[in-house]
Amino acid sequence: MRILFLESDPMWIYGLPNGFSDAGHEVMVSGPLMDWSLEEMITSFKPDLIFTMGHTREHSKERRLLIKKNVAHLGIPHIYWATEDPGYTLTFSLPLIETIQPDFIFTICPHRVNFYKEKGYKAAHLDFGYHSKVHFPTEIDSKYDVSLALVANGYPMLYKKNPLNYRFEALRNLLSPFIMENLRIDFWGRYWHFMGHIIGKEIPKHWNHGFLPYIEANKVYSSADILLGVQNMDSQVTQRTYEILGSGGFLLTNDTSKIRSLFTPGQDLIVTSSPEETIKLVKHFLAHPEERLEIKKAGIEAVKKYSYLERAKYILETITKAGLISKEKAAPSIGNWVYYLDILQAKYEIHIFKPKESLRSISKKYRVSVKQIKKMNKLATDIIDVKDYIKIRER
Repeated sequence: MRILFLESDPMWIYGLPNGFSDAGHEVMVSGPLMDWSLEEMITSFKPDLIFTMGHTREHSKERRLLIKKNVAHLGIPHIYWATEDPGYTLTFSLPLIETIQPDFIFTICPHRVNFYKEKGYKAAHLDFGYHSKVHFPTEIDSKYDVSLALVANGYPMLYKKNPLNYRFEALRNLLSPFIMENLRIDFWGRYWHFMGHIIGKEIPKHWNHGFLPYIEANKVYSSADILLGVQNMDSQVTQRTYEILGSGGFLLTNDTSKIRSLFTPGQDLIVTSSPEETIKLVKHFLAHPEERLEIKKAGIEAVKKYSYLERAKYILETITKAGLISKEKAAPSIGNWVYYLDILQAKYEIHIFKPKESLRSISKKYRVSVKQIKKMNKLATDIIDVKDYIKIRER
Protein backbone atom coordinates (compact mmCIF):
# COMPACT_ATOMS: atom_id res chain seq x y z
CA MET A 1 0.00 0.00 0.00
CA ARG A 2 1.18 3.54 -0.76
CA ILE A 3 0.79 6.03 2.10
CA LEU A 4 1.32 9.78 1.78
CA PHE A 5 2.13 11.76 4.93
CA LEU A 6 1.42 15.50 4.69
CA GLU A 7 4.12 16.77 7.02
CA SER A 8 7.57 18.36 7.19
CA ASP A 9 8.44 18.56 10.89
CA PRO A 10 11.23 16.16 12.04
CA MET A 11 9.22 15.42 15.18
CA TRP A 12 6.61 13.66 13.05
CA ILE A 13 8.18 12.50 9.80
CA TYR A 14 10.63 10.06 11.42
CA GLY A 15 8.14 8.31 13.69
CA LEU A 16 4.89 6.87 12.37
CA PRO A 17 5.97 7.01 8.68
CA ASN A 18 8.94 4.78 9.57
CA GLY A 19 6.55 2.44 11.36
CA PHE A 20 4.48 1.98 8.20
CA SER A 21 7.64 1.39 6.18
CA ASP A 22 8.69 -1.29 8.69
CA ALA A 23 5.23 -2.83 8.32
CA GLY A 24 5.86 -3.34 4.60
CA HIS A 25 4.30 -0.30 2.95
CA GLU A 26 5.53 2.41 0.59
CA VAL A 27 5.69 5.75 2.36
CA MET A 28 6.13 9.23 0.92
CA VAL A 29 6.61 12.27 3.19
CA SER A 30 5.47 15.50 1.58
CA GLY A 31 7.75 18.11 3.11
CA PRO A 32 6.47 21.72 2.97
CA LEU A 33 3.01 21.87 1.39
CA MET A 34 2.41 24.03 -1.64
CA ASP A 35 -0.40 23.92 -4.15
CA TRP A 36 1.72 22.66 -7.03
CA SER A 37 3.75 20.20 -4.94
CA LEU A 38 0.74 18.57 -3.29
CA GLU A 39 -1.03 18.16 -6.62
CA GLU A 40 2.10 16.73 -8.27
CA MET A 41 2.96 14.25 -5.53
CA ILE A 42 -0.59 12.89 -5.42
CA THR A 43 -0.58 12.48 -9.21
CA SER A 44 2.83 10.80 -9.32
CA PHE A 45 2.72 8.72 -6.12
CA LYS A 46 -0.95 7.67 -6.39
CA PRO A 47 -1.44 7.08 -2.65
CA ASP A 48 -3.91 4.54 -1.29
CA LEU A 49 -4.01 6.36 2.07
CA ILE A 50 -3.27 9.94 3.11
CA PHE A 51 -2.19 10.88 6.64
CA THR A 52 -2.24 14.26 8.39
CA MET A 53 -0.98 14.54 11.97
CA GLY A 54 0.20 16.81 14.72
CA HIS A 55 0.19 20.58 15.02
CA THR A 56 2.92 22.11 12.86
CA ARG A 57 3.44 24.82 10.23
CA GLU A 58 1.69 22.52 7.74
CA HIS A 59 -1.59 23.17 9.57
CA SER A 60 -1.88 26.91 9.13
CA LYS A 61 -5.25 28.20 7.94
CA GLU A 62 -3.90 28.53 4.39
CA ARG A 63 -2.50 25.01 4.30
CA ARG A 64 -5.64 23.48 5.76
CA LEU A 65 -7.50 24.94 2.79
CA LEU A 66 -4.77 23.59 0.51
CA ILE A 67 -5.28 20.09 1.90
CA LYS A 68 -9.04 20.40 1.53
CA LYS A 69 -8.70 21.56 -2.08
CA ASN A 70 -6.32 18.78 -3.14
CA VAL A 71 -7.49 15.83 -1.05
CA ALA A 72 -11.18 16.01 -0.13
CA HIS A 73 -12.54 15.22 -3.62
CA LEU A 74 -10.21 12.30 -4.41
CA GLY A 75 -12.00 9.51 -2.58
CA ILE A 76 -8.69 8.41 -1.02
CA PRO A 77 -9.08 7.56 2.69
CA HIS A 78 -7.68 10.46 4.71
CA ILE A 79 -6.64 9.95 8.34
CA TYR A 80 -5.98 12.67 10.92
CA TRP A 81 -4.05 11.97 14.13
CA ALA A 82 -5.00 14.56 16.78
CA THR A 83 -1.88 14.83 18.95
CA GLU A 84 -2.88 18.01 20.78
CA ASP A 85 -5.93 16.59 22.55
CA PRO A 86 -7.51 17.25 24.96
CA GLY A 87 -6.01 20.66 25.70
CA TYR A 88 -6.38 22.05 22.18
CA THR A 89 -9.33 20.07 20.85
CA LEU A 90 -11.64 23.05 20.51
CA THR A 91 -9.06 25.64 19.52
CA PHE A 92 -7.01 23.55 17.08
CA SER A 93 -8.01 19.93 16.39
CA LEU A 94 -11.69 20.46 15.72
CA PRO A 95 -11.30 23.55 13.47
CA LEU A 96 -8.70 21.67 11.41
CA ILE A 97 -10.89 18.58 11.20
CA GLU A 98 -13.91 20.60 10.13
CA THR A 99 -11.84 22.09 7.31
CA ILE A 100 -9.98 19.06 5.94
CA GLN A 101 -12.85 16.60 6.64
CA PRO A 102 -10.81 13.41 7.28
CA ASP A 103 -12.43 9.97 6.96
CA PHE A 104 -11.06 8.77 10.29
CA ILE A 105 -9.66 10.45 13.41
CA PHE A 106 -7.16 8.96 15.82
CA THR A 107 -6.63 10.88 19.06
CA ILE A 108 -4.05 10.54 21.83
CA CYS A 109 -6.85 11.22 24.34
CA PRO A 110 -9.16 8.23 25.00
CA HIS A 111 -11.86 10.57 26.33
CA ARG A 112 -12.03 12.42 23.01
CA VAL A 113 -12.99 9.34 20.97
CA ASN A 114 -16.69 9.62 21.81
CA PHE A 115 -16.51 13.39 21.39
CA TYR A 116 -15.54 12.94 17.73
CA LYS A 117 -18.00 10.07 17.20
CA GLU A 118 -20.85 12.24 18.50
CA LYS A 119 -19.92 14.76 15.82
CA GLY A 120 -20.28 12.11 13.15
CA TYR A 121 -16.64 11.09 12.65
CA LYS A 122 -15.17 7.62 12.83
CA ALA A 123 -12.59 7.70 15.62
CA ALA A 124 -10.29 5.64 17.83
CA HIS A 125 -7.52 6.10 20.38
CA LEU A 126 -3.88 6.08 19.25
CA ASP A 127 -1.07 6.83 21.68
CA PHE A 128 2.42 8.09 20.90
CA GLY A 129 5.30 5.68 20.35
CA TYR A 130 8.94 5.70 19.31
CA HIS A 131 11.05 4.47 16.41
CA SER A 132 14.35 2.66 16.87
CA LYS A 133 15.98 4.39 13.88
CA VAL A 134 15.68 7.71 15.69
CA HIS A 135 15.55 6.80 19.38
CA PHE A 136 18.14 4.17 20.16
CA PRO A 137 20.97 3.88 22.72
CA THR A 138 24.22 5.62 21.75
CA GLU A 139 27.68 5.89 23.23
CA ILE A 140 27.94 8.62 25.85
CA ASP A 141 28.47 11.97 24.16
CA SER A 142 30.68 14.31 26.23
CA LYS A 143 28.50 17.27 25.20
CA TYR A 144 25.52 15.70 26.94
CA ASP A 145 27.28 13.80 29.75
CA VAL A 146 25.49 15.44 32.69
CA SER A 147 23.95 14.30 35.96
CA LEU A 148 20.40 15.61 35.51
CA ALA A 149 18.81 16.59 32.20
CA LEU A 150 15.42 17.85 31.16
CA VAL A 151 14.43 17.93 27.47
CA ALA A 152 11.16 19.85 27.17
CA ASN A 153 9.73 23.30 26.53
CA GLY A 154 8.81 25.60 29.39
CA TYR A 155 5.43 26.89 28.11
CA PRO A 156 5.15 30.11 30.16
CA MET A 157 2.32 31.16 27.83
CA LEU A 158 0.29 28.14 28.97
CA TYR A 159 0.93 29.05 32.60
CA LYS A 160 -0.43 32.53 31.97
CA LYS A 161 -3.67 31.02 30.62
CA ASN A 162 -3.96 28.12 33.03
CA PRO A 163 -1.63 28.20 36.06
CA LEU A 164 -3.41 25.18 37.59
CA ASN A 165 -2.53 22.94 34.65
CA TYR A 166 -1.15 19.58 35.85
CA ARG A 167 2.10 20.16 33.92
CA PHE A 168 3.25 22.88 36.33
CA GLU A 169 2.67 20.82 39.46
CA ALA A 170 4.55 18.01 37.71
CA LEU A 171 7.41 20.37 36.88
CA ARG A 172 7.72 21.62 40.45
CA ASN A 173 7.86 18.05 41.75
CA LEU A 174 10.59 17.14 39.29
CA LEU A 175 12.72 20.29 39.57
CA SER A 176 13.01 20.17 43.34
CA PRO A 177 16.78 19.40 43.38
CA PHE A 178 17.36 22.64 41.49
CA ILE A 179 14.92 24.72 43.52
CA MET A 180 15.63 23.40 47.01
CA GLU A 181 19.25 22.28 47.01
CA ASN A 182 20.77 24.03 43.99
CA LEU A 183 21.72 20.79 42.25
CA ARG A 184 22.46 21.48 38.61
CA ILE A 185 19.93 20.51 35.97
CA ASP A 186 20.83 20.92 32.30
CA PHE A 187 17.86 22.13 30.26
CA TRP A 188 17.29 21.59 26.55
CA GLY A 189 14.23 23.28 25.07
CA ARG A 190 12.60 26.65 24.60
CA TYR A 191 11.37 29.36 27.00
CA TRP A 192 13.15 28.24 30.19
CA HIS A 193 14.50 31.76 30.74
CA PHE A 194 10.86 32.82 31.31
CA MET A 195 10.11 30.11 33.90
CA GLY A 196 11.76 31.38 37.08
CA HIS A 197 8.57 32.70 38.67
CA ILE A 198 6.86 29.36 37.95
CA ILE A 199 9.47 26.91 39.23
CA GLY A 200 10.63 29.15 42.09
CA LYS A 201 14.10 30.19 40.92
CA GLU A 202 15.77 31.63 37.85
CA ILE A 203 17.73 29.09 35.84
CA PRO A 204 21.41 30.06 35.44
CA LYS A 205 22.17 30.87 31.81
CA HIS A 206 24.91 28.25 31.54
CA TRP A 207 22.43 25.55 32.55
CA ASN A 208 20.05 26.48 29.73
CA HIS A 209 21.11 25.09 26.33
CA GLY A 210 18.06 26.14 24.31
CA PHE A 211 16.57 24.37 21.31
CA LEU A 212 17.66 20.79 20.62
CA PRO A 213 17.13 19.24 17.16
CA TYR A 214 14.69 16.35 17.37
CA ILE A 215 17.08 13.78 15.87
CA GLU A 216 19.80 14.83 18.34
CA ALA A 217 17.73 14.14 21.45
CA ASN A 218 18.61 10.46 21.82
CA LYS A 219 22.23 11.48 22.51
CA VAL A 220 21.05 13.39 25.57
CA TYR A 221 18.83 10.49 26.64
CA SER A 222 21.72 8.03 26.31
CA SER A 223 24.34 10.26 27.96
CA ALA A 224 22.72 11.90 30.99
CA ASP A 225 22.69 9.97 34.28
CA ILE A 226 19.04 10.81 34.99
CA LEU A 227 16.38 12.18 32.62
CA LEU A 228 13.60 14.19 34.25
CA GLY A 229 10.47 13.51 32.19
CA VAL A 230 7.53 15.80 32.91
CA GLN A 231 3.98 14.50 32.31
CA ASN A 232 1.13 16.73 31.17
CA MET A 233 -1.72 14.86 32.86
CA ASP A 234 -2.55 11.80 34.89
CA SER A 235 -4.37 9.95 32.10
CA GLN A 236 -1.87 10.35 29.23
CA VAL A 237 1.88 10.08 28.74
CA THR A 238 4.11 12.31 26.68
CA GLN A 239 5.85 11.18 23.52
CA ARG A 240 9.24 11.69 25.20
CA THR A 241 8.34 8.99 27.73
CA TYR A 242 8.65 6.35 25.01
CA GLU A 243 11.56 8.07 23.28
CA ILE A 244 13.70 8.32 26.42
CA LEU A 245 13.21 4.64 27.24
CA GLY A 246 13.82 3.61 23.62
CA SER A 247 17.10 5.55 23.73
CA GLY A 248 18.25 3.68 26.83
CA GLY A 249 17.66 6.64 29.13
CA PHE A 250 17.17 6.37 32.88
CA LEU A 251 13.81 8.07 33.35
CA LEU A 252 12.51 9.74 36.50
CA THR A 253 8.97 10.90 35.83
CA ASN A 254 5.75 11.81 37.60
CA ASP A 255 3.81 9.06 39.35
CA THR A 256 0.63 8.92 37.26
CA SER A 257 -1.97 6.22 36.76
CA LYS A 258 -1.13 6.06 33.04
CA ILE A 259 2.58 5.55 33.69
CA ARG A 260 1.72 2.69 36.06
CA SER A 261 -0.59 1.10 33.48
CA LEU A 262 2.18 1.03 30.86
CA PHE A 263 5.36 0.41 32.88
CA THR A 264 6.53 -0.98 36.20
CA PRO A 265 7.98 1.74 38.47
CA GLY A 266 11.24 0.68 40.09
CA GLN A 267 11.84 -1.80 37.28
CA ASP A 268 11.49 0.04 33.93
CA LEU A 269 11.73 3.61 35.25
CA ILE A 270 11.29 5.48 38.53
CA VAL A 271 8.48 7.78 39.61
CA THR A 272 7.99 10.61 42.08
CA SER A 273 4.99 12.28 43.71
CA SER A 274 6.67 15.13 45.60
CA PRO A 275 9.76 17.35 45.69
CA GLU A 276 11.01 15.48 48.75
CA GLU A 277 10.70 12.12 47.01
CA THR A 278 12.47 13.51 43.94
CA ILE A 279 15.47 14.61 46.01
CA LYS A 280 15.66 11.25 47.75
CA LEU A 281 15.48 9.32 44.46
CA VAL A 282 18.00 11.53 42.67
CA LYS A 283 20.56 11.23 45.46
CA HIS A 284 20.13 7.48 45.69
CA PHE A 285 20.40 6.69 41.99
CA LEU A 286 23.26 9.10 41.32
CA ALA A 287 25.17 7.17 43.97
CA HIS A 288 24.22 3.75 42.54
CA PRO A 289 25.05 3.56 38.81
CA GLU A 290 24.73 -0.23 38.82
CA GLU A 291 21.04 0.08 39.76
CA ARG A 292 20.51 2.68 37.04
CA LEU A 293 22.01 0.30 34.47
CA GLU A 294 19.60 -2.51 35.38
CA ILE A 295 16.58 -0.21 35.15
CA LYS A 296 17.77 1.20 31.82
CA LYS A 297 18.04 -2.32 30.38
CA ALA A 298 14.55 -3.18 31.58
CA GLY A 299 13.15 0.06 30.18
CA ILE A 300 14.54 -0.69 26.71
CA GLU A 301 12.76 -4.04 26.72
CA ALA A 302 9.51 -2.74 28.21
CA VAL A 303 9.07 0.00 25.61
CA LYS A 304 9.47 -2.24 22.55
CA LYS A 305 5.75 -3.07 22.51
CA TYR A 306 5.04 0.64 21.94
CA SER A 307 7.09 1.04 18.76
CA TYR A 308 5.66 2.85 15.74
CA LEU A 309 5.72 -0.47 13.89
CA GLU A 310 3.16 -1.75 16.39
CA ARG A 311 1.21 1.52 16.12
CA ALA A 312 1.12 1.18 12.32
CA LYS A 313 -0.20 -2.39 12.57
CA TYR A 314 -2.92 -1.23 14.97
CA ILE A 315 -3.94 1.62 12.65
CA LEU A 316 -4.28 -0.72 9.69
CA GLU A 317 -6.34 -3.20 11.71
CA THR A 318 -8.60 -0.40 12.93
CA ILE A 319 -9.28 1.26 9.58
CA THR A 320 -9.71 -2.13 7.89
CA LYS A 321 -12.45 -3.01 10.40
CA ALA A 322 -13.96 0.43 9.77
CA GLY A 323 -14.16 -0.37 6.04
CA LEU A 324 -11.75 2.33 4.85
CA ILE A 325 -9.32 -0.09 3.22
CA SER A 326 -9.42 -3.76 2.24
CA LYS A 327 -7.44 -6.56 3.86
CA GLU A 328 -5.55 -6.88 0.60
CA LYS A 329 -4.44 -3.25 0.77
CA ALA A 330 -3.42 -3.64 4.42
CA ALA A 331 -1.28 -6.69 3.68
CA PRO A 332 2.49 -6.02 3.92
CA SER A 333 4.71 -5.96 0.85
CA ILE A 334 8.05 -4.18 0.39
CA GLY A 335 8.53 -1.27 2.77
CA ASN A 336 10.05 1.99 1.59
CA TRP A 337 10.36 5.61 2.82
CA VAL A 338 10.95 8.58 0.51
CA TYR A 339 10.96 12.35 0.97
CA TYR A 340 9.30 14.18 -1.89
CA LEU A 341 11.91 16.93 -2.01
CA ASP A 342 14.63 14.34 -2.65
CA ILE A 343 12.69 13.11 -5.69
CA LEU A 344 12.26 16.66 -6.97
CA GLN A 345 15.95 17.47 -6.59
CA ALA A 346 16.84 14.64 -8.95
CA LYS A 347 14.71 16.27 -11.66
CA TYR A 348 14.89 20.01 -10.91
CA GLU A 349 17.27 22.57 -9.54
CA ILE A 350 15.63 23.52 -6.26
CA HIS A 351 16.00 26.64 -4.13
CA ILE A 352 15.09 26.59 -0.42
CA PHE A 353 14.11 30.02 0.84
CA LYS A 354 16.19 31.91 3.36
CA PRO A 355 15.14 34.87 5.54
CA LYS A 356 14.74 38.19 3.70
CA GLU A 357 14.83 36.60 0.24
CA SER A 358 12.34 37.56 -2.47
CA LEU A 359 11.42 36.14 -5.84
CA ARG A 360 13.26 39.05 -7.42
CA SER A 361 16.53 38.30 -5.58
CA ILE A 362 16.21 34.61 -6.42
CA SER A 363 15.57 35.36 -10.09
CA LYS A 364 18.74 37.45 -10.21
CA LYS A 365 20.77 34.73 -8.50
CA TYR A 366 19.74 32.03 -10.98
CA ARG A 367 19.22 34.34 -13.98
CA VAL A 368 15.66 33.17 -14.42
CA SER A 369 12.79 35.66 -14.70
CA VAL A 370 10.25 36.06 -11.93
CA LYS A 371 7.57 35.25 -14.49
CA GLN A 372 9.21 31.91 -15.33
CA ILE A 373 9.62 30.99 -11.68
CA LYS A 374 5.97 31.80 -10.93
CA LYS A 375 4.79 29.79 -13.94
CA MET A 376 6.91 26.74 -13.08
CA ASN A 377 5.69 26.78 -9.45
CA LYS A 378 2.10 27.86 -10.14
CA LEU A 379 2.49 30.91 -7.90
CA ALA A 380 -0.36 33.39 -7.97
CA THR A 381 1.53 36.02 -5.93
CA ASP A 382 5.09 37.01 -5.05
CA ILE A 383 4.59 36.02 -1.41
CA ILE A 384 6.97 33.29 -0.21
CA ASP A 385 7.51 31.61 3.13
CA VAL A 386 10.81 30.79 4.78
CA LYS A 387 11.34 26.99 4.83
CA ASP A 388 9.40 26.61 1.57
CA TYR A 389 11.16 25.79 -1.67
CA ILE A 390 10.67 26.38 -5.40
CA LYS A 391 11.72 24.78 -8.66
CA ILE A 392 14.18 26.88 -10.63
CA ARG A 393 14.66 24.85 -13.79
CA GLU A 394 14.77 21.28 -15.02
CA ARG A 395 18.14 19.58 -14.75
